[in-house]
Amino acid sequence: MYQRTVLDNGLRIVTSTVPHIHSVCISIFVGAGSRYETAEQAGISHFVEHVLFKGTEHRATAKELSEAIEGVGGVLNGGTDKELTVYWAKVARPYLRLALDVLADILRHSKFDPEEIEKERQVIIEEINSAMDSPHQRVNMLIDEVIWPDQPLGRDVAGSKETVSKITRQMLLEYLAHQYLPNNTVVAVAGNINHDEVVTEVTRLLGDWRDGIPGNWFPARENLDGPHLLSEPRDTEQTQLCLALPGLPHDHPDRFVVDLLNIILGEGMSSRLFLELRERRGLAYDIHSYVSHFFDSGSLIIYAGVDPKNVEAAIEVILAQILLLKEEEVPESELAKAKDMGKGRLLLRMEDTKNVAGWLGGQELLMGKIQTVDEVLSIVDTITSADLKRVSQNLFQTNRLNLAVVGPCPKEEKLYQLLKL
Repeated sequence: MYQRTVLDNGLRIVTSTVPHIHSVCISIFVGAGSRYETAEQAGISHFVEHVLFKGTEHRATAKELSEAIEGVGGVLNGGTDKELTVYWAKVARPYLRLALDVLADILRHSKFDPEEIEKERQVIIEEINSAMDSPHQRVNMLIDEVIWPDQPLGRDVAGSKETVSKITRQMLLEYLAHQYLPNNTVVAVAGNINHDEVVTEVTRLLGDWRDGIPGNWFPARENLDGPHLLSEPRDTEQTQLCLALPGLPHDHPDRFVVDLLNIILGEGMSSRLFLELRERRGLAYDIHSYVSHFFDSGSLIIYAGVDPKNVEAAIEVILAQILLLKEEEVPESELAKAKDMGKGRLLLRMEDTKNVAGWLGGQELLMGKIQTVDEVLSIVDTITSADLKRVSQNLFQTNRLNLAVVGPCPKEEKLYQLLKL
C-alpha cells in the first residue's frame, strides 16, 4: 500500500507506511543517467552525482554533509544508473526531517566548487581504472557494448577517462539545470511515517523548486544481425565470459516471464546452469544470470568465470540449456519452485525500508505508475510453462546472441562457430 501526491511544480511524492519499525528511508530519484548523455557528455550524470556530495551553501564540506547523517547513526549515499540517479538517506524515525533537509540541500544548494570538481574528477578516473583492472567488472561492461554498440545504453555509466577528463564545470551546471527538475524527480519515503507529514516537509523544502522541460533519453537501436562478439585477451588465471540475449522493457506484459526464465536458468544454487556447469561438470565456480529492463529494451545475461581450457565447453553447455527452454516446456514442479523463489525473495526484500522506497520511487519515475507487491505476485501466479516456452522461442535466437570474453580465450573465429541456437 502506498500514497501519492503531486506538488504544483510536478514533484511526485510517494510514501509507504511500514508500522512497528524504527528506520525510515528517503530516496530521491531523478531522471538522469547515461541514457540521457551525448557521446561528449559520457559520464556526466555520474560526475554530477559525485560533486553534489562535496559541499553545499549550508554544509560547506563533504565531511559536514556526511556527519549530519552519520552523526545520528544513519547512512547517506547515492548512485547513478543508465536511466536514473538516486540520492538516499536511511535514519532512525526521529531524524526524518533532518534527512529530508540534508537531501534537499544536496539537490538544490551544491556549490560545485572548482577545486572539489578537479579532485572528484581524479576520484572518478580511479574508479574507472579500478573497473578496467577487474576482469569480472570489465566483462560485464563489455557485454553492454556488444548488445548496444555505439549508443548510450551500451556505454559504461561512469564514462571513459577521455570523456571525464573533458567535462567542465559549466557542462556540469548546464546538465544539472536541464535534468534536475521537480517534474523529473520523485521523492519516495518508507517507514513508520505519516504521508501528510512527509508532504508538508517536502513542500517546505522543495515546493518552490521551478519546473522545466527535461532532456529525453536516447532510444535503443536493436542489434539483430548477429551473433556478435567482443574479446579482450588478458594474461589471467581465469577467463570471464558473458553470454547475452535480448530481454524486454519495463512495461512489457511478458517482462515477468523473462524474470522467471532467469530464475530457472541461472539464479541461485538450484538453477539449471549452476547445477549443470558447477555441480555436475565442475566447469565454473561462479555461474549465474541476471536480467535488465529499460524503457525500450532489455537483456538477459549469463556470466561465468572458467579455466581458459574450458571456455568452449562452458559456452556449449550454456547454449544447450538455453536451447532446452526453447524446445521443452518447463515441468510444473520446477515452475512452481521458481515462482516460490521469486515471490519469496520479493517479500523478503520488502522488509527493508530502503527497498520499499526503491520499489515505489523507481517505478514511479521510470513507468509513471506503481504496481503493488500483491499485484506482481498475482501476475507471477498466472504464468504457465507454455508462456515460458513462447517467450523463449521469440527471444532466444541465433541472430540475437551476444558474447563478451575477457582473459585467455580461443580465436574469435572459433567462438563464432559456437554461437548457434
